[in-house]
Amino acid sequence: MNEFLGPHQSVSITAIEFGATLVACALSYVWPRLGNQWFVRAGRAWARLAQREWLAIGVVGLSTILVRLAILPLFPVPIPFDPDDFSTLLAADTFAHGRLANPTPAMWVHFESIHISMQPTYQSMYFPAQGLLLAASKVIFGDPWIGQLLASALMCAALCWMLQAWLPRNWALLGGMIAVLRLGVFSYWTNTYHATGSLAALGGALVLGGLPRLTRTAKLRYAILMGIGISIQVLTRPYEGMLLCIPVVFALCHWMWKGKNRPGVGRAMALAAAPLAVILVTCAWLGYYDYKAFGNPLTPPYAVNRAQYAMAPYFVWQQPRPEPVYRHAAMQSFYEKEEMGFYRLIHSPKGFVPFTLGKAVFILLFYSGFALLIPLIMVRRVFLDRRVRLLVVCSIVLAAGLTIEIFVLPHYVAPFTAAFYAIGLQATRHLRVWRPEGRPIGLAIVRFSVALCVLLAGVRLFAKPLQIAPREWPPSNWLFAWYGPEHFGMERAKIKARLEELSGGQLAIVRYGQDHNPLNEWVYNRADIDGSKVVWARDMGPSDNLDLLRYYRDRKAWLVEPDAMPARMTPYQASQQVSGASGAGEVEDSKR
Repeated sequence: MNEFLGPHQSVSITAIEFGATLVACALSYVWPRLGNQWFVRAGRAWARLAQREWLAIGVVGLSTILVRLAILPLFPVPIPFDPDDFSTLLAADTFAHGRLANPTPAMWVHFESIHISMQPTYQSMYFPAQGLLLAASKVIFGDPWIGQLLASALMCAALCWMLQAWLPRNWALLGGMIAVLRLGVFSYWTNTYHATGSLAALGGALVLGGLPRLTRTAKLRYAILMGIGISIQVLTRPYEGMLLCIPVVFALCHWMWKGKNRPGVGRAMALAAAPLAVILVTCAWLGYYDYKAFGNPLTPPYAVNRAQYAMAPYFVWQQPRPEPVYRHAAMQSFYEKEEMGFYRLIHSPKGFVPFTLGKAVFILLFYSGFALLIPLIMVRRVFLDRRVRLLVVCSIVLAAGLTIEIFVLPHYVAPFTAAFYAIGLQATRHLRVWRPEGRPIGLAIVRFSVALCVLLAGVRLFAKPLQIAPREWPPSNWLFAWYGPEHFGMERAKIKARLEELSGGQLAIVRYGQDHNPLNEWVYNRADIDGSKVVWARDMGPSDNLDLLRYYRDRKAWLVEPDAMPARMTPYQASQQVSGASGAGEVEDSKR
């Protein structure tokens, strides 16, 4: 199944959440005062903590770190396992070595991989913020994943800080702790290496948290925080970040023109100068990076790689590119079948509306699941609520912007995470006072929904022992779900460990089966390929493999077959050169 078609989630976890949500709603209707004394006592302690704003923010951020580290025995440090992870880790390794890009390797056709550029330089195709984060973590802590975890902790803390500017403090603390459980601990934003969701959400929270504080106080520090938030968007998700900035800029202009606390001309210029300087420096650095990595300061990340390999465009009005000459069957399968398959579906008159609505539903389920979906029955009241009107406008602008995008994943819309949480919490506040027939049913639903989030976190923690864990493929099993991935990538990691235990340099020639899943990519190398203990290369047939073997004549060559059951590695023998090879041969066969 195509990874973009929808969330083929683990049925068991999804069914448990759906069933538990129905039970919670039934209990709310039948026994709305169930557990009332316990909830009241917990609410008082909660309110005392919430009133101490910075302590609450610190508790939210620290909880993300402590909870995730505490569950490491059951939920270990993730292993990179898909092309996005490998691409981002390549950027991290490059930056950690003090370079912005690497020269094209001599045998580069054997190292081609999805989302990695080989020409004009060898580097990730992605925007650099995630790679910089992982590189800093690798240099400081010795492990890139620590940086991912810290980014998630900062994101949750920033969400709490943002919510304090829009909602009562106890609700801001509630939003922050829900983010810990639903985003910070289990989701793929924390448990993969490629997801820019935490960084982009952090930037969005700084923008939306700084806006109301700036308009109330006109203090420079809030303008600078907004500038930092926008700069993060420039280096992570610039398109979606631009969509967020459009209503924010209009709100700032309205405040400076007609706002109650609007500053004078001189003060307004001072408030604008500092964040603009931060943004301009960021854009200048990005231009320099683009020049070093892609040969032109005006050529953004993605552009070169997509022009060389991809056919499907990113926006609905664009036409597909001509099919390039693919040297590897796995890459052809990804770009031709996976991407172009979905493009044809959503670009058809019959497919555009249902698949566009489907994207919105899948994003909604990632952020709310079933447990937090009930408050949306108050959506009409939220739309009429002046307190969050700007955030509603932000969401409408996002919806319009996503309509013209072909591919959408949850971390694409991460800049709007803070807006989603504020709108959802405001809907929950309206639900809390809902009393049909004078019974506190709305209050009970809110209480049970929060308790359910805690209960489901426990279920997720023991999902693997209970045999209800999400499957590795297709990625939509965990991409569109708050409960995220399992400890995937074990087979490649085991073979990699075996190769690294051997003396001398090793050459792993990877041969895929005919029905290989292109997202199950094994050909990934570090920034310095020739200096690596293990070099991973694609099998390209007898003659091309001879060139590879001659170049790496000082290395022991192995044939690695990921699609065997189980995956295996065997010494690469001369007789194997004439066996059924994948790569270029398969591509040529597919074209006949």
